[in-house]
Amino acid sequence: MEERPIMKTAQDVVRFIKEEGVKLVDLRFMDFPGLWQHFSVPADSIEEDTFERGLGFDGSSIRGWQAINESDMLVKPVPESAFLDPFFADKTLVMICNICDPVTGEDYTRDPRNIARKAEAYLKSTGIADTAFFGPELEFFVFDDIRFDQNEHEGYYHIDSIEGRWNSGREENPNLGHKPRYKEGYFPVPPTDSLQDLRSEMMLTLQRIGITVEAHHHEVATAGQCEIDMKFAPLVTMADNVLKYKYVLKNTARAHNQVVTFMPKPLFNDNGTGMHVHLSLWKKETNLFAGEGYAGLSDTAMYAIGGILRHAPSLLALTSPTTNSYKRLVPGFEAPVNLAYSRRNRSAAVRIPMYSTSPKAKRLEFRCPDPSANPYLAFSAILMAALDGIQNKVHPGQPLDRDIYDMPPEELQKVPKTPGSLREALEALRKDHAYLLKGDVFTEDVIETWIDYKMTREVQAVDLRPHPWEFALYFDI
Repeated sequence: MEERPIMKTAQDVVRFIKEEGVKLVDLRFMDFPGLWQHFSVPADSIEEDTFERGLGFDGSSIRGWQAINESDMLVKPVPESAFLDPFFADKTLVMICNICDPVTGEDYTRDPRNIARKAEAYLKSTGIADTAFFGPELEFFVFDDIRFDQNEHEGYYHIDSIEGRWNSGREENPNLGHKPRYKEGYFPVPPTDSLQDLRSEMMLTLQRIGITVEAHHHEVATAGQCEIDMKFAPLVTMADNVLKYKYVLKNTARAHNQVVTFMPKPLFNDNGTGMHVHLSLWKKETNLFAGEGYAGLSDTAMYAIGGILRHAPSLLALTSPTTNSYKRLVPGFEAPVNLAYSRRNRSAAVRIPMYSTSPKAKRLEFRCPDPSANPYLAFSAILMAALDGIQNKVHPGQPLDRDIYDMPPEELQKVPKTPGSLREALEALRKDHAYLLKGDVFTEDVIETWIDYKMTREVQAVDLRPHPWEFALYFDI
């Protein structure tokens, strides 16, 4: 049943709060790396002028944001984002917020949602299209137990799942088997798929808060890898939906004493977790990617592919933004490591889905991103790369339709590859980001802050710590 209130104005929100007996209002926004943040206020404190005036908070405590001497920031709720929280004990209305500077009143340049809003505005200003539709496919794992630590004298992680193939011989009193083999979790029915009811509950909860879901299913890996697909939507709306999606999935799992993770590669030697992003550009009612060329694509779509492939090394710093992302982007696990395009080859960075011949369904699928990405930044960057390709008529060359496993090594070496590490992707972003600066969508400050944050907090932090496998390799030297 639909539980998402239809609201467009501040007046609508205030009226709904009073008529529906809402007790609290939860205000949410995105930090710089990509986690949802929130604070709650009494519902009766929300007035019509709150939406223009905003509410204050400490921006210096948010990762990647203000210095301590410039800490005051404002959240301004977005009425049309409102939904009733499905998990809180007391009736709570959630609203996503934009971030503003209290002194200048301007939108905050490091607010990821602001960057996405600017990307949509820039698209319209180019005259190329009115709307960019995004349809990300987020994969995830459902585990039963997770333990990890790293300190001065030890470092480890321990994952467990009732579905884990490694538990085939465990005494479970009784062990009933039906644990998916490695790389064979796609699409067995129950009892091998033990998560059907959990995914259905997740899907129905998403629908209750206003997100249209197309399907859910088990994914390829053992140990509870799954996918729930949302219907495509415009850029900012879809980025909002990704945050709602993660929130619903994590809290639904927790209610069943399980845990959801969107980490790109939690399991060694099995498939990782991707976020394949479908993109199409529309002008009024016309899909600009539909045409008579390769795989039913237009020249505009081909140029968009050209832009994405040209900028892919730097683009991945925003779409595959963790050190763990590059443990997924390796050959042999259906990972898109080849910077090429194809209508069916899933190891290519860009795939053209062929499920439908309808011009309205024509789109491209960028397969490199993963769900560790900040969706506002990732979708904005993908759009900017595609637009740069269209503006400069960058042709992507010939498609890669052959089975890469049958290609001779000397021929395969000619196909460009994705970066091998986050460090390599960040260095590519440092050299190649002019396409992101158009229309002031990204700023030099945003790019520099992103690179510095990721290098210092993640790349160098991981580099400093001994890896457990290093003990296996080197302890007896």
